[in-house]
Amino acid sequence: MRHILITTVRLLVLIVLYFICFSVVSGVLFSSIAETPAPDQANAAAALFIVSCLNATVLAYVILRSNWAGWKLVGAVFVVLFGVTTVMPQIETAYFVTRLPPGILPRIILSGALVAAIFSPLAVLILGKRKHDSRNNSGEARLNLTTSEWAWKVSLIALVYLTLYFTFGYFIAWQNAAVRAYYGGSDPGSFLAQMISVPREMPWLLPLQVLRAMLWTVLAVVVIRMLKGPWWEAGLAVALLFSVVMNSLLLIPNVFMPQEVRMVHLLETASSNFLFGLIVVWVLGLGGTQARSVDLRTGEQGEAAL
Repeated sequence: MRHILITTVRLLVLIVLYFICFSVVSGVLFSSIAETPAPDQANAAAALFIVSCLNATVLAYVILRSNWAGWKLVGAVFVVLFGVTTVMPQIETAYFVTRLPPGILPRIILSGALVAAIFSPLAVLILGKRKHDSRNNSGEARLNLTTSEWAWKVSLIALVYLTLYFTFGYFIAWQNAAVRAYYGGSDPGSFLAQMISVPREMPWLLPLQVLRAMLWTVLAVVVIRMLKGPWWEAGLAVALLFSVVMNSLLLIPNVFMPQEVRMVHLLETASSNFLFGLIVVWVLGLGGTQARSVDLRTGEQGEAAL
């Protein structure tokens, strides 16, 4: 009971910390930019509090279940948080959104880096993960793959990501008139027609999404190796990071993306990324060298296979 109470208090502190970090950094970096009309401050604050609750809870779970500690854990949390909340979504912003005011995108990236840099060490400190726990090293033995194993698994992951990206994008996002109007596009009438038009109208989109699939895989590998416990737990953690932490910022009102567009993208990417996160971990855990050295159900040493 005492342990639960202490953990709850620490989580509440983390929620407040995330809220303050995001508010202060955003206020400093974006206060000088004219925004007309400005988002409703009360609604924005309420949305930010919800985002803080969601992100802090998921990150606290990952930190508490991590086999790493100290600066190694701080570095991992920074990479995951900055990568998931800033790098991955802003790659798409740079490609698709051409109407941002000058200097906005670099400030968005800088703000994400600063929030991650401030939050990561404080979260590790608050959650009591300064020292390494040597009782469980299961994550360290994972992903001991050969070059050929990495090659076919990353290729399969890229194919899965492209399938999910374009399927969810067309059947959820692109069916909404507000989304099409926002990006200045039209519905060709069928998924097949849409896919045929992609290489012709957006030749760099397929290579870009393959790159993003590889970057998602890198982030998943970091989480898999840092977590203790069974593989299904790593899959859940990756799925929550990819879906909740990445997409929660869409809840916050902003002048660059209408609410209807944000909510459609939230539904589209949260659902597809959750499924993708589970699949990534499943693919990386399939057979291979690591399955002979680590029990994929318990994380313990053994000869079990998936």
